[in-house]
Amino acid sequence: MLPRQEILKGCGHPEALEVLITLAEEVLRTWQPCWSPFVSAPLREEALERLATLTELQIHTAGGRPEAERQRLLFSRRDEGDAVIDSTPLPVMGLEVEGNFLFDPVEPHDMRKAILAIETDHGSLEEGALGDLWIRGDRGAQLLCTPEAATQLHGRQSYVRDVEIQLEQRPLNGLQLPAIRTPKRLTSVEASCRLDAIASAGFGLSRAKVVQQIRNGRLRLNWKPVRQASKDLSVGDRLQLQDRGSVEVLALERTKRERWRVQMERR
Repeated sequence: MLPRQEILKGCGHPEALEVLITLAEEVLRTWQPCWSPFVSAPLREEALERLATLTELQIHTAGGRPEAERQRLLFSRRDEGDAVIDSTPLPVMGLEVEGNFLFDPVEPHDMRKAILAIETDHGSLEEGALGDLWIRGDRGAQLLCTPEAATQLHGRQSYVRDVEIQLEQRPLNGLQLPAIRTPKRLTSVEASCRLDAIASAGFGLSRAKVVQQIRNGRLRLNWKPVRQASKDLSVGDRLQLQDRGSVEVLALERTKRERWRVQMERR
């Protein structure tokens, strides 16, 4: 048995992390590698940090595309080495969601919510069945999911608000994946370390647009929703903006004119 209480102490996602601990214990007991459901980025980071100290356990992560935010974790015994990746391929399929959103633009969270609400022969899906989802203009969306979810959703029809959608499963090589972002180092001089100032410089948006993104719940700080544009950032803080990547604060230096030189990396 793993030191469950010690691992869970002070964690931010106790219920979800406990599910992963149970899965890890089963893998160590049976010697059979196993993939987790899709997990969010903050849960993944917390799981890797808290379970990495276990000497018998190793964890590989993959989400079906480069830079995937939602990923599955492969638990195996450490003595199996990296060869376990070849013998336990990533169980991920693609889905095409077609619909005419020309007059009713859709956001990723609206599309995800609608898909999770679809009733299949086995009931509605769990959140862990779906990976990353990206909107394709006014034509609908594509997403990654478990093979089981792809089978259950294939051929289904539903609605996002008043727009009818049709779902069809696709192999990964049949998807048009989002472009891979190249990391870019940026330097900006700001009057303060406020979140809206750094986000504006990092994402190349006006401060008014940054504030609007905050109000819409699209901007996150260290993977958590943020509502305070005036919050001061520190070195190591990371901002995530839906559909625009992330910005990490690398350094903050006071200038002779009492301003702040901010070094950032955008991905």
